[in-house]
Amino acid sequence: MNTWTRSLAMLLLLPVTAAWAQSTAQQPVFRKDTFRIDRYGASADGVTLNTKAIQSAIDACAAKGGGVVLIPAGSWMSGPIKLRSKVNLHLRQNAFLHFTGDKSQYPLVEGNWEGLEQMRCQSPISGENLQDVAITGAGIIDGNGGVWRMVKKEKLTEGQWKKLVASGGVLSDDKKTWYPSRSMRVGSDMKNPGLITPQHTAAHFDSVRDALRPNLLVLTQCRRVLLEGVTFQNSPAWCLHTLLCEDLTVRGLNVKNPWYAQNGDGIDVESCRKVLIERSVFDVGDDAICIKSGRDEAGRKRGKPTEDVLVRDCAVYHAHGGFVIGSEMSGGARNIRVEDCTFMGTDIGLRFKTTRGRGGIVENIDIRRISMQDIAGEAILFDMYYMAKDPVPQNGDKGPAPKRELLPVNEGTPQFRNFRIRNVTCDGAAKAVFIRGLPEMFIRGIYLEDMVLKADEGVEVTDAQQVTLKNVRVITPDKGPLGELMNKTY
Repeated sequence: MNTWTRSLAMLLLLPVTAAWAQSTAQQPVFRKDTFRIDRYGASADGVTLNTKAIQSAIDACAAKGGGVVLIPAGSWMSGPIKLRSKVNLHLRQNAFLHFTGDKSQYPLVEGNWEGLEQMRCQSPISGENLQDVAITGAGIIDGNGGVWRMVKKEKLTEGQWKKLVASGGVLSDDKKTWYPSRSMRVGSDMKNPGLITPQHTAAHFDSVRDALRPNLLVLTQCRRVLLEGVTFQNSPAWCLHTLLCEDLTVRGLNVKNPWYAQNGDGIDVESCRKVLIERSVFDVGDDAICIKSGRDEAGRKRGKPTEDVLVRDCAVYHAHGGFVIGSEMSGGARNIRVEDCTFMGTDIGLRFKTTRGRGGIVENIDIRRISMQDIAGEAILFDMYYMAKDPVPQNGDKGPAPKRELLPVNEGTPQFRNFRIRNVTCDGAAKAVFIRGLPEMFIRGIYLEDMVLKADEGVEVTDAQQVTLKNVRVITPDKGPLGELMNKTY
């Protein structure tokens, strides 16, 4: 075994000295008045559509100054519902709130998807311009995502694939992808089919509506938000999406999606301020805990970074990335601390991704005390050539590396700078550390300290400055170099 135990400084040994922010998220306070959904006509038989009854309870609670809307134990089916200010939607132990698979119940609405203004099917749970709102308790919220998602053949066993195909739906021309409907397939073959443009008419959106999958929970421009204790699972697209919110607390959640779920992110915190995420468990189909701030020109025009974030005491199982920033980070991300988290079996551990055209600055990121095990790809990755593909392709073919060429710096040139990552252990990864900047915009100020990383390959750095490795032990098999550095002068 090769072991690398000395400190290694690449280019310039400088510690990061930024003042790392602690979250100061304010939490909502609610009246004790309780509004039980069964008293508004809801039935816990698992088959009655309770949309009207649940919404009536929420509206009545809000009209009387707020309080608790109680979902008792039992199986409650619903269509999409909207939260209101001063309302705490509380699920008792053994309460199961599941959303109907009848897609006609989800009307098309203007929304935001992957950082762009787009039409989407209405989310099962949503809220906009709210103050003091919560979802709490010990129950389960299920988004019935299987009726919405496409599935790749390579991600199922032969038996699972045969059963899925026999259930209906349509296949791609190469028979390698299953779609639940023709509308879903047509929309999936388009780039941004939901984009709101003069060319996209109502008839167009109707023709691809099944592809405009909703996120399970979307909260937009809300203040003092609490998500606590509940299990969120089986989302059609992203599970939890908070957009332009302030004072967001996420505590003690279980967030679950099938590992093969397309766009099955855990939580996407987009252009939010003062955020606390703690003591939560994620087992999902895409990135687990993800920081975003809009995409390309639209994100830069919005100009709202995600900032003042604290993530702590979380565990991640299946996921493309354990903790992630990007790739839609065009409004920037800053003053973020992550500590005392464990990643087990994720594709990548710490994942920071962007690409040309995004723009935006990601800076002042402090990460400490992270434990990883059985990471399929890189333990720590910085990549400015994100290509919107699975980080670990199922067939093992990564394809050619992107062409390395010097391009002019403009407003679409992204920047990564001032990251401090300390006290990390990784027992098994394909690569310990991968840092790849742009020739015209080096990644700058990466400080790695006190680590033990066991991986098939060591450290690879391309187009970066002020990269410091201090007391980093890299353990690899007895083959190849422990580290590679390439900075080409043009």
